[in-house]
Amino acid sequence: MKAVICESFGPPEKLVLGDLATPEVKPAHVRVKVRYCSANFPDALMIQGLHQYKREPPFIPGGEISGTVLEVGPEVVDITVGDAVAGLSFYGGFAQEVVIPQQRVYRLPRDIDMAAACCLAGTYGTALHAFIQRAALRPAESVLVLGASGGSGTAAVQIGKLLGARIIAAVGSDDKIDFVLKCGAHEAFNYSRESIKDAMRRLTAQRGFDVIYDPVGGDHADAALRAMGWNGRYLVIGFASGTIPAFRANLPLLKGCSIVGVFAGEFIAREPEAARSNFDSLVQWVVKGALKPAISEIIPIERTREALRTLLDRKAVGKIVVALPDD
Repeated sequence: MKAVICESFGPPEKLVLGDLATPEVKPAHVRVKVRYCSANFPDALMIQGLHQYKREPPFIPGGEISGTVLEVGPEVVDITVGDAVAGLSFYGGFAQEVVIPQQRVYRLPRDIDMAAACCLAGTYGTALHAFIQRAALRPAESVLVLGASGGSGTAAVQIGKLLGARIIAAVGSDDKIDFVLKCGAHEAFNYSRESIKDAMRRLTAQRGFDVIYDPVGGDHADAALRAMGWNGRYLVIGFASGTIPAFRANLPLLKGCSIVGVFAGEFIAREPEAARSNFDSLVQWVVKGALKPAISEIIPIERTREALRTLLDRKAVGKIVVALPDD
């Protein structure tokens, strides 16, 4: 099978497109013929050995897929050969076939857009888990989304709006403002030109943000926490900036706010029924046309290195999806 291979840790340019033997199915696992695999920032970290899930080379990156079940292992229930599925594999997705634990595989209706479906288990699932289980988001609350034009940010913009929140998108350049507004943000600002503090004062009448969705970390995190409203919830999603912030403990005390971790992979493992219910909600939104994942480009497997480089250079808007070849 064709696959993108990380033979040693390094930048995307070191990845190799090669041929490997098809993976063997294991008990309680499912073998999937991959149709689409989305490119995500954690993939770019993993190939450099910088992700918390450290997979020793050689390995195949790519963790968020959609496709068709080819084989099920012993102990698998409710999934059969031929089912259309989406899954969160963490690695192995940039290949024509992947083996995934049943717990992280979700059946799909036949009429769903499979490119859209490949974005649901990880990126959009994280946003829904963050807002429902971690933030207990209420309608009309204000949500500041940092890095709002990226894949994780656009998911938060779209999901937060579907849940009835007022979405304020923070982006790093003026040319991304129109994009996030088209994705559903109610307000947007460039935080390289306007400070988060000033935007908070202007957009919340100085009350502060109810919820902050932060997949970026880095230099803006402290300013964002200071812009938090009373009883606010600061959602720690990830660290696309490459820097993990160190918050001063007096800030949540003074704000009466919470700093809340969001770890969707562990949520799936520890609360599988709640995770499956979240996924079903996402699927229903997609089928009904209420949600259309913000896919900016669908590319062939040969351009996977380019996609990961675009993510690392902070040039991506929305989601980049890799299409796997049939043969």
